[in-house]
Amino acid sequence: MDAQNNPWKRMSSKLVYDNPWIRVEEDSVTRPDGSPGIYGKVLFKNKAIGIIPLDEKHNTWLVGQYRYTLDEYSWEIPMGGGNIDGDPLQAAKRELQEETGLIALRWTRLLRIHTSNSVTDEEGFVYLARDLTQGHPQFDETEKISIRKLPFGEALQMAMDGSITDSLSLAGIFKLARILQL
Repeated sequence: MDAQNNPWKRMSSKLVYDNPWIRVEEDSVTRPDGSPGIYGKVLFKNKAIGIIPLDEKHNTWLVGQYRYTLDEYSWEIPMGGGNIDGDPLQAAKRELQEETGLIALRWTRLLRIHTSNSVTDEEGFVYLARDLTQGHPQFDETEKISIRKLPFGEALQMAMDGSITDSLSLAGIFKLARILQL
């Protein structure tokens, strides 16, 4: 099969839902086997931005908050949204400061990820933030966040044992653990 050849054919598309963060569309399609069907898509209006702050002793910071969509509490790397057309690094700097109060002098992009590419176009980025200075968090009105400083190895263990389930957090933690050879 030609990897560059799209076997799907879009016949029409209709808007189902729209708000400031997402748009939902339903497409009438011809499937790869030639039969007709529908395909629903969630289109994001922001990029997902995650940050792993790491100090000289290999401590990191996690943020915890109740996630409405899951109806449960979630520990995650600091994260937020970045303008779809903007620089993800600038969004990462803003989000780290807003959620933890930390300011970093050195930044490294760890990865680019598509969070669930069978139903959404969401694109995410995870950065490593080093040379940290502590300031004061500035939470958004929708955030009630707990901040936890811990050894990176403990955050890795939380990812391994299922205490962290967020996909952006898991991908970033596992990638950094590989880089650090943990």
